[in-house]
Amino acid sequence: MKAVGKFEEIQEHLRGQRYHWLITGVAGFIGSNLLEALLKLNQRVTGLDNFATGHRHNLEQVQALVGAQAWANFDFIEGDIRQRADCERACAGVDFVLHEAALGSVTRSIEDPLATHETNVTGFLNMLVAARDAKIKRFVYAASSSTYGDHPGLPKVEDQIGNPLSPYAVTKYADELYADVFARCYGAESIGLRYFNVFGPRQDPNGAYAAVIPQWVAALIKNQPLFINGDGETSRDFCFIDNVVQANLLAALANAPQAVNQVYNVALNERTSLNQLYRMMHQLLLDRFPHLQEHQAQYKDFRAGDVRHSQADIGKAQQLLGFNPTHRIGEGLKEAMDWYVRNLVRSN
Repeated sequence: MKAVGKFEEIQEHLRGQRYHWLITGVAGFIGSNLLEALLKLNQRVTGLDNFATGHRHNLEQVQALVGAQAWANFDFIEGDIRQRADCERACAGVDFVLHEAALGSVTRSIEDPLATHETNVTGFLNMLVAARDAKIKRFVYAASSSTYGDHPGLPKVEDQIGNPLSPYAVTKYADELYADVFARCYGAESIGLRYFNVFGPRQDPNGAYAAVIPQWVAALIKNQPLFINGDGETSRDFCFIDNVVQANLLAALANAPQAVNQVYNVALNERTSLNQLYRMMHQLLLDRFPHLQEHQAQYKDFRAGDVRHSQADIGKAQQLLGFNPTHRIGEGLKEAMDWYVRNLVRSN
């Protein structure tokens, strides 16, 4: 599929108009992809990260991809959103904030709810205050599909949520409430993007809280055990990173008044089960790694705090932002797989 319509207009606008952007969590998976996209569009970018979950090698990879001239438009601040002074310094002179910094993972939040709260709520509030005081044009932030909690309806519609199922979900919903209150009390413009299972290049396959796709790719390439939680029929709306980059830029530059101070689903309105995902990934790698002829997934208990099925209605984002996903799961997996093969094989 080719990107058409509003996103092409936005890209053309950015090629001729330079803004100053702040990306928090810039050394992370999503943050570094946003950085790459903006630098390729000749934008000026400040990045903030404390490397709690981000990596310097992500920034190094972006530098190599965009070249020296574009990289000169990037300023990096090693700092922490839990420190208000760092937030104030990062927001100085900025037009748009893309707030990606967070402690992800439902499991981690269950194990350490205080750490999740400090980053995802206190840090978020610090950023809102700093952005308000710096008079930034718009604050675009990473919300989460976890906000839907135990609401049984499918596909998920933005104004119908249930009870949270984890401390992580509570923090992401609190962010939406704070953003809404800042709009009402201070006139601050914000847009929240509820991401659904984002995947793609530079997503970390290592560590206890790695997302399922990079974790499984690493296991398949290295011929290690691959574990599926539950019976494998749990389903998700997997969303390739290019779709997320598109949504962020559309949200930042949306000029329709009714589009602002809203939350939007960012996904495909499709469901893929974990069993289907395993088969797709296995097939994509089989020709390159003959040992996979004998590889089989292993099953273990369902994971605490997980929802059974997730699928997003993206009609609101399509109508108000002009969101038009360019990659379905098969296309995204192929691009992501090429990146993982290059990088994981090289690192072995």
